[in-house]
Amino acid sequence: MPSHGSLTKAGKVRNATPKIPPKPKKNLIPRRRNYRNYKRRILYAQSANQ
Repeated sequence: MPSHGSLTKAGKVRNATPKIPPKPKKNLIPRRRNYRNYKRRILYAQSANQ
């Protein structure tokens, strides 16, 4: 199977790239996010209809 480029160049770019620390995550944990969506969809919708 032909390869895209020679194997002697494998991994050169990734190893030469400086390591950047990851940004802190901003999303809610899934359990809290799902509960918030449940409240919006079901609980608030029922109280708005009554």
